[in-house]
Amino acid sequence: TGALLEQHGHRVIPFCAQDERNEPSRYAEYFPVSVNTTQPAVADIGRFVYSGAARRALERLLRQESIDLAHLHIYYGKLSASILQPLRQRGVPVVQTLHEYKAICPVYTLTSAGRPCAACAGGRYWRALPRLCNRGSLPRTALSVVESYVSDALGATTAVDHFIGISEFVTNRMVAAGLPREKITTVYNFVAAEQYEPRYTSDDYVVFFGRLEAVKGIYTVLEALAGLPHVKLKIAGAGNEAAAVAQWVADRQLGNVELLGFVSGSQLHELIRGAVCALVPSEWHEPFGLTALEAMALGTPVIATRMGGLPEVVTHETDGLLVPPWDPEALAAAVAELFQHRDRAAEMGRAGRAKVVSQFNRVDHYAQLQAVYQRAREGV
Repeated sequence: TGALLEQHGHRVIPFCAQDERNEPSRYAEYFPVSVNTTQPAVADIGRFVYSGAARRALERLLRQESIDLAHLHIYYGKLSASILQPLRQRGVPVVQTLHEYKAICPVYTLTSAGRPCAACAGGRYWRALPRLCNRGSLPRTALSVVESYVSDALGATTAVDHFIGISEFVTNRMVAAGLPREKITTVYNFVAAEQYEPRYTSDDYVVFFGRLEAVKGIYTVLEALAGLPHVKLKIAGAGNEAAAVAQWVADRQLGNVELLGFVSGSQLHELIRGAVCALVPSEWHEPFGLTALEAMALGTPVIATRMGGLPEVVTHETDGLLVPPWDPEALAAAVAELFQHRDRAAEMGRAGRAKVVSQFNRVDHYAQLQAVYQRAREGV
């Protein structure tokens, strides 16, 4: 988004926590210390709820730079809602893109014990406690609950002038939870199609790429492919379940499954466009489905679940197939169908590429973004 805005002549000033993975920036001197959420110390626990360092750093930036509008993404966890007050005090219009469900769920995912859950919607965050929603841990869950209440008190909803839902599903969930409909607009993610060269012929494999997490449906994928020994599956990605996935494959001696680890850039593109299809069988309410969009941009059809925003990206039997979640048999049948009918798969790949170009492009995204910015400035 920053690059898109800069291409249109906007001056973009990043503000985030310190991290060795950050891109170089002349504004890095303003970045506050990060919160260690993996092995937190006492200070990290405090900063997770309220980061005075982040507030002071932003105040210093605002004293030095003239800011017309703040566009927030996932600021909580590393920066905390402490940054909202300086923006409001200076009258800076605030827009926030909702990439997940933090505003209505303390653990961001609308899941509990791996299944969809909306018990906390409407500010009833305490309901996460008996469910141990954060990794099955009472202390972690309690911290998430406290942080949610503190964020609300600091204006996580009221201090934001306008929200962006990245799918109608996200938008509708927020409205159902009490956000005024006039305060949120759906703006789909986009990909720069010219950076994705499609290929409409495939090799003899299907691909799963992205984070290796249970909610991404990785175990359903493995169960499905265990019943299709003639179909090769290539898995590209890393995540919390990486070791468990490797063990699962080894224990069952799945010779048709290849674990590639983390893959990126042109190597990942080549992997995706060579596949018969890409698998996106999410088992949580996927807010959008950017991996599906990237596969479609490369001319590869997608098999996805009817979860969250995925049906807004993948059109069943046009540019891919939609299957129920937690259903390895249905997933296996869909894989077998495209594997056996390559011409149909190629046709879906072309349709997907055309959809990306016509519906998920940077031109429309920029225009929609500017309309949201204008509404935020006008307080509409």
